[in-house]
Amino acid sequence: MIEKRSGPLSDVRVVDLTQALAGPFCTMLLADLGADVIKVEPPRGDMTRAMPPWPGETAPKTYGGYFGSVNRNKRSIILDLRKEDDRETLFRLVETADAFTENSKVGVMDRLGVGYETLRARNTRIVYAAVRGFGDPRTGASPYAEWPAFDIIAQSMGGMVGITGAKGQPGVPAGASVGDLFPGTLAALGVVAAVHHARNSGEGQFLDVSMYDAILALCENMVYHYAYHRRTLDPRGNGHAALSPFDVYPTADGAIAVAAPTPKHWALLCAIIDRVDLIDDERTYDNIARLRHRDLVDDAVSAWTRGRTKAQIVEELGGRVPVGPVNVAPDIFADRHVAARDMLVAVDHPERDEPVLMPNSPIKLTATPSGIYRPPPLLGQHTDEVLRELGLPPRG
Repeated sequence: MIEKRSGPLSDVRVVDLTQALAGPFCTMLLADLGADVIKVEPPRGDMTRAMPPWPGETAPKTYGGYFGSVNRNKRSIILDLRKEDDRETLFRLVETADAFTENSKVGVMDRLGVGYETLRARNTRIVYAAVRGFGDPRTGASPYAEWPAFDIIAQSMGGMVGITGAKGQPGVPAGASVGDLFPGTLAALGVVAAVHHARNSGEGQFLDVSMYDAILALCENMVYHYAYHRRTLDPRGNGHAALSPFDVYPTADGAIAVAAPTPKHWALLCAIIDRVDLIDDERTYDNIARLRHRDLVDDAVSAWTRGRTKAQIVEELGGRVPVGPVNVAPDIFADRHVAARDMLVAVDHPERDEPVLMPNSPIKLTATPSGIYRPPPLLGQHTDEVLRELGLPPRG
């Protein structure tokens, strides 16, 4: 952990009304980069606080792994927005903030009396960011605007499921919750851009990221293949529609990715696997030919990888031909790269004797270091602290 909040956004304050995954991931990215993120929770807390895995045998009193993974570096306060006094406290907080974030369904914040127009009346510089399944009518009406959405819905409708999985089989969602995480990432970028504009112009604005839209943008290869030639991509398996070899191959102890579509890497690979005959073979001499004879290429590479361990293959190809073992969690936890890049950080947990390892920020800055400096908050842990900053009496 780093000692204190020191990232490039340390002069930015974000009022965070997000829950679940997409919104909290957005504000976690901002917090990792130094923003003062004040997480406003209802009296019952964020809906994910009690979701597993838990630090002990029973449900936590504070939070489980799901909540903890995306809420570090934040301060938590409790406000019941059904109460006029608490809404007024929120307004006071918004007056001190650069950005306000939420990921509720369309109209929820408006019905609570804290929608964009209301907040803008209190702070014309406020950047209001929303992450929704299908966007907000303020930026473009959608026939699905009122629909609820989760990660798997966004992945399916945005095209990712349709191009992921084994060839000839129905598509499958990605293992990571990209239908939440990628929209959250885009929303963080949008907040930074809009705050930059507000500081130059004095004018805030409303922005949103639709989960559907984000996954559609992520599936750019699906779009250009159809736009150019009306070609519908099917699940790609482990290969690539335009590159060969570019696949995951079996090994004696698992699987490994090998990518050698360029002339230089193809020649090196052929020499290493003792198939120099394929360098100038008319069926395999360039990438286009190899795409037409993909089975020949994959059979040649697999025949070599199958009899070797992942470590042996990395030893022979590493630094010469693009290669990477298919890692599972224990492999990643033991990888020298992860240790060298400080990508797993020990963070204290209030219900566990030993710290919990969390992924660190992958954005590495030299002058204004980013990273984890504060564990995920207890529910309402910072309510009195924030109230005092606003000049309001504490509740404790």
